[in-house]
Amino acid sequence: MKIFLGADHRGYELKEKVARWLFDAKYEFEDMGADHLDPEDDYTVYAEKVASMVSRSAFAKASADKGILLCGSGVGVDVATNKFDGVRAGIGKSPQQVKAGRNDDDMNILVIAADFTKEAEAKEMVKAFLETKFSGKSRFKRRIEDIKKIEANN
Repeated sequence: MKIFLGADHRGYELKEKVARWLFDAKYEFEDMGADHLDPEDDYTVYAEKVASMVSRSAFAKASADKGILLCGSGVGVDVATNKFDGVRAGIGKSPQQVKAGRNDDDMNILVIAADFTKEAEAKEMVKAFLETKFSGKSRFKRRIEDIKKIEANN
């Protein structure tokens, strides 16, 4: 599993901390930007970079790669990433909610609302996202298949 990480200017500072956590924990990850603080950048650039890699991975192998994206409210990158087939992004609210998103919905991109999330909360959500496995229960698999049908028809 490889993790693709990205953030705009409002998520940049927290993204840099997430990158250090991933490095210290020896996760394989790629920082997709921003590589410096640019108050004029757009979240859509980083959402597209991360989502395209996660989408490609979702169709390429059983153990799909994951993404972590940060922006101010979290809403912009969440909306943009969920336009990609195979992406199941969700805004993290708490470690318990993130665990449920991984367990039940096989969430493959964690979105963090940098303006509303404390550093310690972000760290716990990232940990929950990376350590929680999809349960694979039949009802959850059925729902993911339904999502694939929706993607194919739109």
